[in-house]
Amino acid sequence: MNTRTPAHMNTFFKNTTMKYIFSLLLAMGLLFGFTAEKSAPLKMALLKYSGGGDWYANPTALPNLATFCNETLGTNFDKDYATVEVGSVELFDYPFVHMTGHGNVVFSDADAENMRTYLIGGGFLHIDDNFGMDPYVRVAMKKVFPELDFVELPFAHPIYTQKFEFKNGLPKIHKHEDKPAQGFGIIYEDRVVCFYSYESDLGDGWEDYAVHRDPEEKRRAALQMGANIVQYAFEQ
Repeated sequence: MNTRTPAHMNTFFKNTTMKYIFSLLLAMGLLFGFTAEKSAPLKMALLKYSGGGDWYANPTALPNLATFCNETLGTNFDKDYATVEVGSVELFDYPFVHMTGHGNVVFSDADAENMRTYLIGGGFLHIDDNFGMDPYVRVAMKKVFPELDFVELPFAHPIYTQKFEFKNGLPKIHKHEDKPAQGFGIIYEDRVVCFYSYESDLGDGWEDYAVHRDPEEKRRAALQMGANIVQYAFEQ
């Protein structure tokens, strides 16, 4: 007797489970709310991808963002983040995944399918261009959603008016090519499943002061925008 679950049923179960888990996290107050102190902390995750790009850039960024969210949003994030590969089943353990780097990004067919299932099922991916990854990450994400494009989110979008208000959209943290900072989204069935911060470099602003020595107002703006992204991801 064949006891293996068909691939399409695995996808269904992943989708359904993700949606229920994320809904329950909010309903029970495990992320935002008064029961946070009694619950086990959640972990943010850093995405490990192939292609040669430095996916591991900004090692102090996520711990600082987690701390800032805990202090300003009342969340209960573990200050230590997880590292998860694109094609791993462990991706489904983390409702908020961050991706960064400077260079090439390659998703295999299996990676793309896994990421698509994760995002459709309720997961959220934040991509932060650390300078130089733009042409590669667009190709990778097109493999995940061939029918969709990144669309620029207007300044009036709710992601800019969560706990902190950004009337002019993404804050500009580092100069790069001196282009304006832009925020793009992949929208699947009226839900932003992926937010891409371009020419902003939020992750550098989240890092310890000693790393880049950014002015305090820049670092605070970066952390505030990061908190908005986290809050939006869970409450949209």
